[in-house]
Order: sequence, then C-alpha cells, then structure tokens
Amino acid sequence: MFAQTCISAGARVLKEEAKALLDLVPTIDDNFVKACKIMLDTKGKVILTGVGKSGHVATKIASTLASTGTQSFFVQAGEAAHGDLGMIGKEDSVIAISNSGEGSELKILIPILKRRQIPLIAITGNIDSSLGKAANVTLSAHVGREACPLNLAPTSSSTAELAIGDALAVALIEARGFTEKDFALSHPGGALGRRLLVHCQDIMHRGSEIPVVKDDVSLKDALFEMTKKTLGFICIVNEDHTLVGVYTDGDLRRSLEKGATIQTPIRELMSTTVRGIVKQDTLAADALALMHNFKINSLVVTDDNNRPIGAFNLHDLMRAGII
Repeated sequence: MFAQTCISAGARVLKEEAKALLDLVPTIDDNFVKACKIMLDTKGKVILTGVGKSGHVATKIASTLASTGTQSFFVQAGEAAHGDLGMIGKEDSVIAISNSGEGSELKILIPILKRRQIPLIAITGNIDSSLGKAANVTLSAHVGREACPLNLAPTSSSTAELAIGDALAVALIEARGFTEKDFALSHPGGALGRRLLVHCQDIMHRGSEIPVVKDDVSLKDALFEMTKKTLGFICIVNEDHTLVGVYTDGDLRRSLEKGATIQTPIRELMSTTVRGIVKQDTLAADALALMHNFKINSLVVTDDNNRPIGAFNLHDLMRAGII
C-alpha cells in the first residue's frame, strides 16, 4: 500500500507539472522577445531577485545564465532593501520572480528601480499583480493549481518559473551563437571543459622524457630506453631526428616469438607504419578517439617536420581527466 501510494503520487505530480508547462507555451510571445532583447542589450549584468522558493529558482536561473554567456548573479530581495541594492548598477537589468507578485520585499524595490531607470522583467504567476503591472516586461508563470494536494506548497508554480528562466537562457544561447567552446570556458573544471580545452601539448611528456632512440641501435639499447621512460613504447628516429618508426611492448613479444635477440638492430623490428601520430594543438579528446580507433595505448606528438616533440599514453589522459 505504501509503495503504491508513493508511486501514484509521484506520477501524478509529474503529469500535473508537465501539463502546467505545456499550458505556458502560448504565452511565449512578443513579451518574451522583449525580455530577451532587454537582456541582450544589457551592458552590465542581469540581476535575478526573489524570496522564498522563487528566490531559490532565481538563484538557479542566475547560475544558468552566467554559465551560458550572460553575466548574471542573484540578489536576495530582502537583503537588497537593506543595502544590497547597491550591487545593482545603472547599466544592469533586473529579473524579479514571484508567484503572487505581491511580496513586500519586491514592492519596496520597484520604485527605486523605476527611479534609476533600470529595466525590470517580471516572471510571475499573476500578471495583474503589483510586480506584473510595474515591470517593463511581464512573463506569465501562471499555473491552474499546485501539484501539492493541499494546493499550497510551491510545486507547479516554481517549476513554471524555472522553465521560463531556462527558456530565456536557451533563447539567448541561440541568439548569441554561443558555442560548446564558449560553454567550456565557463566550466574548465568539468568534463566538458577538459574535453574542449585540453590539448596534447598540455599533457605530453617533453624533452628528455620522450622515449627515443636512433635507428642504428640494438634491441637491447631500445629496451633500456623503453624501460627508463615507462610509456610502453619508444620512438625511432634517423640522423635528422625524423620519426621513422615506433616499437612497443607488444612488438617485443612478437619479436621474441620470431626469434629476435637483444643484439638485433631495432630498425629490423620497428613498425614503420606509425598510426599514432598527433600534433601538439590536437584536442586530447580527439587523441583519445584516435587511440580507440587504432586500438593503441600511446601517441607520438610531432612537429611539421615529423620530428618527435612529445609523447603520452592512456595514463596521462586519465591523469588529465579526459577519460
């Protein structure tokens, strides 16, 4: 009985909130366009404000805007009336969120914003409220009832406010031509940031750390170099330091099976078809894809003259958080 009650209530809430959002689709009209225009034309920052649950929604919207190309932050409406209003500059715009549109904290701010000619966008469940009438642009977040069975706890209404904020953010993403790389610049610590910002030159071993030998050395000398550098392979170069082949742990097993000795010249054993070559400005994520495609564990980084300038393996990609 308990389980069924929970499942029934959960499903009902999702259906009711989904319907509430669909009912708002017709309200995305010229007022929505005007709100987007105000935000795009804002030379300063877009300030979100609200109290209670609407304040929490405003905080999330401010964060979404800030991470998608719109400079934005949240100011708690009650604190704004006690000094934090100084955070709002004349080149800013304000988005105030309130289901009733009659909160006393917001009412105090309205005349001050008007006097300073700071554009005000309202997201409210009551477009005829004090906030709705005072705003330069009012966006409806009206819902027929809350998903709460008592029709009291902000549920459908806060979901509607959040969805309107997301709609504004996404509209601005498309209007600005905001790209994945732009997004990554705001998320350097996240997986997307690492995927789009980390290049091979950021993770590769350089200089004396590169496992490299001349093509006239023996397998014995090549193995000493491979063991010393611990990348699981070595680069073989000619007199001009041009890459002519590679030799891996796997090649060693195959060489021994064919009867090679430690005195065998490495040029007779190396792989001359080198698939694992990248440039230093190659994205590390693209390098990883190359490894997967060719089923190899290491890559050589070469310059324009095909000379090794770096090397790395899967462990280096793991340490960089690419995997």
